[in-house]
Amino acid sequence: MKVNKTVLFLIISIFFVGTVEGQSLILFKSRRPIQPWSKNPSFWEYKGEPLILLGGSNDDNLFQWPEEILIPHLDSMKLVGANYVRNTLSDRKDMGFELYPFKQLESGRYDLNEWNDEYWKRFETFLKETAKRDIIVQIELWDRFDYSQKNWPPHPYNPDNNINYSKEESGFSDNYPDHAGSNKQPFFFTSPLQRDNESVFNFQKKFIDKVLSYTLKHRHVLYCIDNETSGDENWSSFWADYIQSVADKKNKKICVTEMWDNWDMRTDIHRRTFDHPEKYQFCEVSQNTHQKGEAVWTNFQWVRNYIREKPRPINIVKTYGADTGRYGNSKDAVHRWWMHLIGGAASTRFHRPNSGLGLNELAVTSISAARKIESVVKFYVMEADNSLLLDRAEHEAYLACKPGEAYVIFFPNGGDVRLNVDLGNSDFEIRWMDISTGEWQTEPQLFNLGNSTRITTPDKKAWVAVLKRA
Repeated sequence: MKVNKTVLFLIISIFFVGTVEGQSLILFKSRRPIQPWSKNPSFWEYKGEPLILLGGSNDDNLFQWPEEILIPHLDSMKLVGANYVRNTLSDRKDMGFELYPFKQLESGRYDLNEWNDEYWKRFETFLKETAKRDIIVQIELWDRFDYSQKNWPPHPYNPDNNINYSKEESGFSDNYPDHAGSNKQPFFFTSPLQRDNESVFNFQKKFIDKVLSYTLKHRHVLYCIDNETSGDENWSSFWADYIQSVADKKNKKICVTEMWDNWDMRTDIHRRTFDHPEKYQFCEVSQNTHQKGEAVWTNFQWVRNYIREKPRPINIVKTYGADTGRYGNSKDAVHRWWMHLIGGAASTRFHRPNSGLGLNELAVTSISAARKIESVVKFYVMEADNSLLLDRAEHEAYLACKPGEAYVIFFPNGGDVRLNVDLGNSDFEIRWMDISTGEWQTEPQLFNLGNSTRITTPDKKAWVAVLKRA
């Protein structure tokens, strides 16, 4: 049979065009930066695909780590399903190998007009290696603890240690002995919206410009202005607008937030972020993890409801709690992490030791367990809804669901509740995830989900029940 050459040419052309268009779409999506998901802005998308950010790492400024210890740590994260890391641009000497960004002269003093090349080499390596592994980086531009108490006397910004300005010009004192939360350090009042201290501000701006010269080359970076600040709103507002303006000029899409210190999410200070989606494209509520038990869930759900008209991703870049720390024990950390995940957080990460679990065995187990649950039902298609749980005691169980399709229940300490859905005795598969091992207890079991079906955990440990329509 002869085939008309014209028809054959058209068929080949259509196939070729379709293939090229398909490849172009894949390439286009692969270039899309981390941003709120187009289908549900309460969650993130990266390279055009929705994702949940889960993390645990052993420091809050990993870019300072020498490459020989950084790379294995990033590989360990990737191996267990962690795709999210916190990175403060902190330079205090906690481990001994941290570097300042400025060049130190033979006299021992620093020149704030010159850079320490090794500092920036480490930063560049960190960004490249996290990008290679699709690990999202949340950067905090300023960390108040670097500029107070024991960390101030040796710091390059201290006029005693640089050749660029005097105490009189800078307004700095020899010491700032109070906790950084007292906000007495003039370092955080220099912007044009505040005291307009050009002697110091010009060097701060130069530093941020240098940071952006590296980060804006990448698509996997989120921006937070400060670490748990109690500072002046104008400081945060200025830097949020400034980095956004730099990104806009380079046609780069970025997302910015601020992290306020107050542990109560309902206080006015947090509304500086919640009320301004035009300035802050996501919310950061890590300080909620200072709460315990039911209060973690209640306060987080209050935030979600408060911003419901203009939803944005809500991140928890540090989950407090460790037997070695002061802010709750290891069990508290695991419970807080899971309550935020089930409750609709876009990200949740274990804080670094000693105040958090980092990437220890408990953290790895929870991250691995969450990824296994994700293989059954995606967290970003579900909605938190404890109203469907009957006979529920305080802090007994927490529910996320895709109504009629999937129900995920977290039991911190075992439990026995009724699931108040009427699906006409529909067949579901139920699986039990053991949070202490990160493993499924058994193979999926057929389960008849009728009106007010009782769900009982195998024992009094932490469990997640996963019910999905068969």
